[in-house]
Amino acid sequence: MNMATNDAPIPSGLTAQAAAERLLSEGGNELPSTKPRNIAAIAWKVVSEPMLLLLIACGGIYLLLGDKHEAMVLLGFVFVIIGITLFQEHKTERALEALRDLSSPRALVIRDGVQTRIAGREVVRGDIIMLSEGDRVPADAVLLSCMNMTVDESLLTGESVPVSKAIANPVPDTMGQAGGDALPFVFSGSLVVQGKGSAQVLSIGTETAIGQIGKALFAVEEQPTRMQKETAHVVKIVAIAAVALAVFLAIWYGATRGEWLNGLLVGITFAMAVIPEEMPIVLTLFLGLGAWRISRQRVLTRRIPAIETLGSATVLCVDKTGTLTQNRMAVAQLFSAGKQLACDETTRALPEDFHEVLEYAILASHRDPFDPMEVAIQEAGVAMLGQTEHLHDSWGLVNEYPLSKELLAMSRVWESQDREHYVIASKGAPEAIADLCHLSDQQIIALTAQVNLMAGQGLRVLGVAKAIFLAHTARPQNSTTATDQLPEIQHDFDFELLGLIGLADPVRPGVTAAIKECQSAGIRVIMITGDYPATALSIATQCGLFSAGGVMSGADLHSLSDAQLQGRIRDVNIFCRVVPEQKLRLVNVLKNAGEIVAMTGDGVNDAPALKAAHIGVAMGKRGTDVARESAALVLLDDDFSAIVAAVKLGRRIFDNLRKTISFIIAAHVPVIGMSLIPVMMGWPVVLMPVHILVLQLIIDPTCSLVFEAETEEPDVMQRAPRATDASIFERPILLSGALQGLALLATVLAIFWLARQAGIADEPARALAFTSMVVGNIGLIFINRSLSRNLLEAISLPNPALWLVCGSALLILAASLLVPTLSGLFYFGHPAAMPVALSALASAACIALLALVKSRGYLPAS
Repeated sequence: MNMATNDAPIPSGLTAQAAAERLLSEGGNELPSTKPRNIAAIAWKVVSEPMLLLLIACGGIYLLLGDKHEAMVLLGFVFVIIGITLFQEHKTERALEALRDLSSPRALVIRDGVQTRIAGREVVRGDIIMLSEGDRVPADAVLLSCMNMTVDESLLTGESVPVSKAIANPVPDTMGQAGGDALPFVFSGSLVVQGKGSAQVLSIGTETAIGQIGKALFAVEEQPTRMQKETAHVVKIVAIAAVALAVFLAIWYGATRGEWLNGLLVGITFAMAVIPEEMPIVLTLFLGLGAWRISRQRVLTRRIPAIETLGSATVLCVDKTGTLTQNRMAVAQLFSAGKQLACDETTRALPEDFHEVLEYAILASHRDPFDPMEVAIQEAGVAMLGQTEHLHDSWGLVNEYPLSKELLAMSRVWESQDREHYVIASKGAPEAIADLCHLSDQQIIALTAQVNLMAGQGLRVLGVAKAIFLAHTARPQNSTTATDQLPEIQHDFDFELLGLIGLADPVRPGVTAAIKECQSAGIRVIMITGDYPATALSIATQCGLFSAGGVMSGADLHSLSDAQLQGRIRDVNIFCRVVPEQKLRLVNVLKNAGEIVAMTGDGVNDAPALKAAHIGVAMGKRGTDVARESAALVLLDDDFSAIVAAVKLGRRIFDNLRKTISFIIAAHVPVIGMSLIPVMMGWPVVLMPVHILVLQLIIDPTCSLVFEAETEEPDVMQRAPRATDASIFERPILLSGALQGLALLATVLAIFWLARQAGIADEPARALAFTSMVVGNIGLIFINRSLSRNLLEAISLPNPALWLVCGSALLILAASLLVPTLSGLFYFGHPAAMPVALSALASAACIALLALVKSRGYLPAS
């Protein structure tokens, strides 16, 4: 009896020399991947930002004018910004590199007639590769021989159920499509779960099915996030305005006072006051520290700006296999003698009526299985039959009849302990088992109805049968082995139908709760899978995912234009039998409809859609290198619920950015006003470059740390995503910051004017104004800490960085007022204690009034 599909002799393979020549001429067997960004490229991207270029230019001018102190402080902080960005980006690259699987899978090939194990990248076209259970196929190949081989092609097809393989005669010289049973093709990246065989390599590297998908990644252009576009636009406007006003102020000062060199300094000082150099710090720190925070949830950030975008996501596209499910089969239902039993991993005892169907399903499986369905059957047997006599570890295997193209069932023959008879256990496709059992038409109709009922619940259904074969009834006189007396084919046994086993790919723990929270946050969840409609609907129901528009198949997608699809896609949340190109099309149609699309996945088939989506989220453990490199975020533990944490963090970052922007505007208005108004009024210059550096390069950037560390607002996951056309620089934010800043400016200006009216010298008056500004800035932090809480509640919120900022600011202020050397550096003279205290009190009163106005709803909400 021939158990192999083909027992033809295996060719001797390529010679080592021929293989080396092909490797040199055709290149290595490697998939396309994105090269890690080097430090130089990251550094150039950072320093090419307009704001940083202006700051560097200002520092250079100060250096040319001989003011080394001002130049060094300014340029030093520029390098701090660059350093922070370089550190975070380089750390992310290293983390991704560490995440990748073993550099190159090993392959067993025949070279010069000898089996040799080599690195997968060294496999060349024409190589003969040897495959067995557990092997990862290194290249696209056609089978020359195989025995009982099944292969998991879910990375390409999205199907978690392995497919059977068979040879073809004559052997094809071109590759076919993945998916489907009894085909002679094996594909790079797929996994052999059962059997063994040999194959000849037809395609390597980018010419494989995986490689062809990988090529599509590079045709998808990455686009900057809305925040990056908005920031660049604002920076451009502010930079132009700053330069224009600075030139005007320098000319005004020089023309009215005849001091052109000082006029140049005043112009540069004003430009420094206007330029919001906090923005690159805010973006870097918020997104960089956001990546660090989310990494503590075991989520790797591949592209940092995606964190912000995820907070505004409106659609989350997910793949079923390995994303919503565990990509691990489990016995979910048994059917026997007209009775049905639901079971799960908690089931420990079976009614007697169901013992036999599970017992013989185990006997029909390998004892040390690799196939996910056989693993599930074994686990169920241990759990449900462990305390019974229905497990037969002592029985000896005599023979097996493997799956074939003609009959999708396998049988295993066991010898009984009395050695008087054989027990045959068979499992396979229900229609094949029905054929083996020679059921009547009426019995087949009843069985088919039950199979359809179980399949409608998303279960993979297997039939189970048994037969008894007496050893002494057919032993030939010249028999030398036990197997000689066995029939040649399975049909010659007298099988009895025992029942059906339904297997499910379990939903990942926490997925249902995660989807529910996404929905409460206004995020639409869409399942895009290559699986069958019944399975997709079943998994969707288990996850709490519903589709008002029903299910749409890949064939339906193919028949619709993009315009028609855009109309249908509004109320359809389940897409099945979808091929990779269609996943990419769905993502693009959603994007064209104005949605902010996040896409999760783990297989190579997900990679183009991951790349095209606004936020691609790849699975780290089960995901492929191509999928991970295409994604913006990588779930290191494949925990779907981490998506919720990422969404929450994205929204928190956006809220905190709004608070920070409001604060930055409020803090800049008095600085700009006190740089401009005294010059225009002919008063003494109030703010020198050192004052602006202290205000902007110590207080404001450090305040970014305070706002970044603020916890999320109470309703962060109960509100809809922000509108896709909403700007981060919304009018309420700008207006709120401007009104706060004008109030503080009026207070500082009044203090300086009153001091001069009281006969206080210019330098002490400057000290009073600066004191008022520092205290006012601290108060602005508390006003902007929360979008929904009042000042007293904001003060009570925990935030260690806040008190560090306040303490540092007050310490610098006190030192500049009390230490003579610093007083000289700040041009403060020797102000009296009482005016200083009154200046601080005046600013505190201004902040209290602003807080009262905000609590009454008169101040625009930021």
